[in-house]
Amino acid sequence: MSLGTLLAQMPVAWWEAGPDMRLIDSGGGALQDADAARQFLESVRKECEMLRGSEVGRWQTQFRGKVFDVTACPQRRADGSLAGLRGLAIDITGRATDRRRYDAFAAFAPAAAFIRDRNGRYLWVNDAYAHLYDTTPDAIVGRTVTDLDSPEDAALFLAMDREVLNAGKPVRHSLTYHHPDGSPGQAVGHRFPVKEESGACVAGIYADITDYTRTLSERIAVEADLQALRDQSGLPCVLLSAGGRIRQASTAAADLLHVTVPDLIGRPAHTFLATEGDVDTLHSRWNDLIARRRRRIRTSAAFIDARGFQWRGKLLLTPVGRTPSRAQRVWAVLTHQSLPHQPLPPLTPAQIRILSLLAAGQSNAEIAASLHLSRQTVDYHLSRLRDLLGAPTRPALISRAYVLGILDPQAWPPRSATAHHRLSTA
Repeated sequence: MSLGTLLAQMPVAWWEAGPDMRLIDSGGGALQDADAARQFLESVRKECEMLRGSEVGRWQTQFRGKVFDVTACPQRRADGSLAGLRGLAIDITGRATDRRRYDAFAAFAPAAAFIRDRNGRYLWVNDAYAHLYDTTPDAIVGRTVTDLDSPEDAALFLAMDREVLNAGKPVRHSLTYHHPDGSPGQAVGHRFPVKEESGACVAGIYADITDYTRTLSERIAVEADLQALRDQSGLPCVLLSAGGRIRQASTAAADLLHVTVPDLIGRPAHTFLATEGDVDTLHSRWNDLIARRRRRIRTSAAFIDARGFQWRGKLLLTPVGRTPSRAQRVWAVLTHQSLPHQPLPPLTPAQIRILSLLAAGQSNAEIAASLHLSRQTVDYHLSRLRDLLGAPTRPALISRAYVLGILDPQAWPPRSATAHHRLSTA
């Protein structure tokens, strides 16, 4: 419910006027239409001039045969002239001597509100305030702060009251107090002076932010722990938006790509992928992850850094976010990576399969039998692979296949590090 909707049900009118007293917004009570609001504003304009140098003013005025209690907050130019005005007007016709209309709308507010005299005796509280003490308003009115709160809290509240009365103007506070069970609470709000039959009193309205503050503190602590883990673990990792852009990145990720962390932020992650095949495969899996059809994805991809070097790495993708139907962000952690190298000519599926069988210890003849190839064809492929990978011998060829990320170092029997070809056993 908006403030306007709330006040429309009560004998309260409000307005806001800008430069040259031009009406910006109004409503409620006597100001249901713009013409009435403009006439009312004109009628109180002279009274506003009496507020020179004041932040808040209060007086009574007559309009269309009714008496209104007006509370106004002027905005002034540098020369002190009136530049705008906000205020409330409460219809007190027939009860003009009753000046305590603050409770006419505060009783319905979800924030805790009260009025106390200068001695700390409660003259009025709303339900939200009484709820803080696990009681009802009637059980509080007439009692004092020292009856309800600990000596430490009571002394603090009375000191705040004196501050408001001495200043004669509203004061914003953030304070810590104690619930009836002794647990700490926090609140934020305003106290301001009001006049009652007993003289100058203090009114206040506060929002309890205990749960919010606790949640915020826990979130800050979790984010600090996560940042420490991200930056100190040494793992290359990035936080991606649902659209695939990098939102956070570890120093290790930036070092691996030979860029700075600021250079990574905002970049589409796919611009660091070296092959179109990886992009296409990851795209379909990514959509499943964002739609939460999969809880996590383990995959591999070939990357290219700022120097133009390539390497293959294993990725763990995990969605995060509160929405159950769609992930808001994804953590991408690189768990293993191969040796960076200059881009190599693409290997055929048959060549990768030959490397797998060679690493498994098979001879040329056994490889030929396994793949239904001639011995001469296998000899040709192995010679060609030694040239492509810069390996003069069979053991060197196997080693290069692993350090360049062609074969999976964590699999046995040996197999390709990627499943992007039809002969892979991955």
